[in-house]
Amino acid sequence: MRPLSAIPPAVTELAARQEGLLSVQQCQALGLDRRRVRRLVRDGVWRREGKRVIDTDPTPPSTRVRDDYFDHLRRRSAVEGLLVQPGAAAVGAAALALHGVAGLPRQVEPEVSYPRGVRHRGLDGVIVRQYANFRSQQYGSWRIARIEHALAQALPEMSRDHAVAVLSSALNKRKLSHAGLVKVRRLLRRRRNAGPALGWIDLADGNDESPAETFARLSCVDHGVPPDRTQVVFHKDGRFLGRCDLGWLLRDGRWLVVEIDGVGPHSTHEALVRDAPRQNRLLATDRIVLLRFKPADNDQPGGVGAVVASRIAALGGRNPTAAGPVPGPVPL
Repeated sequence: MRPLSAIPPAVTELAARQEGLLSVQQCQALGLDRRRVRRLVRDGVWRREGKRVIDTDPTPPSTRVRDDYFDHLRRRSAVEGLLVQPGAAAVGAAALALHGVAGLPRQVEPEVSYPRGVRHRGLDGVIVRQYANFRSQQYGSWRIARIEHALAQALPEMSRDHAVAVLSSALNKRKLSHAGLVKVRRLLRRRRNAGPALGWIDLADGNDESPAETFARLSCVDHGVPPDRTQVVFHKDGRFLGRCDLGWLLRDGRWLVVEIDGVGPHSTHEALVRDAPRQNRLLATDRIVLLRFKPADNDQPGGVGAVVASRIAALGGRNPTAAGPVPGPVPL
């Protein structure tokens, strides 16, 4: 049997832009006939993903190792829907994955809709929605729902915590403006069963720098201790001391602050090393009480909120003058 000839660069370049996926039609358009594709699959160079899609990474998705593992799986699912259903646009959580919004559930289904809500049979496990009135935008050679419409489509299907994390991420990444948030609210009012999601919009905070921060903040809200400030900056004698994820002003004038380690700006070893001097500067003022949590701590009974509420009570309670937003850094 003749050895396999090299795969054309155009094929690998296209696959790289599509989370490693190619449709059989794309392979043929780039000069790879069905027989060549079958041999690549048979020899373990590629994998089949249903009848219409090829995965150019032979490693099963469940055993891949990469820093953006869950984001990759979400985007991959969205791309698969677009490859299986050409002419459709990605919608809902699939569109949000391609927008690069964080906070989505770990698993996102391939979800599409055709223009003007045209009915179409879903193929290879792809969900086809009949969304007649939504705006889309270009994404490579495809169309995806604009972020306001994608949010209105996806939020009613999510839990409160994921919905608020998605909204907060969209605001934090500047993919959604506050005017856009108003539009999401208006679009949700037209959706059936969207009542709970409408109530979650006011919980979104664009200061949240990661879903883990959102989940911790919501846990505090649930335990009756919503933060007085988020991303609170501390100064002493006009000099910057540090910034903390969540903060509460205590009755005695000190601040209880919470840091969520292992995510966002605290995720790398170098960042953790830099955090130590910052933490020491803050604690040296004797005006800061610091609690540090890992994202997994919020999965424990009561989560972060129970620990924070208990600590605030032990420290004498909150200072009622802290109610309402206070602009600028906090002097110590």
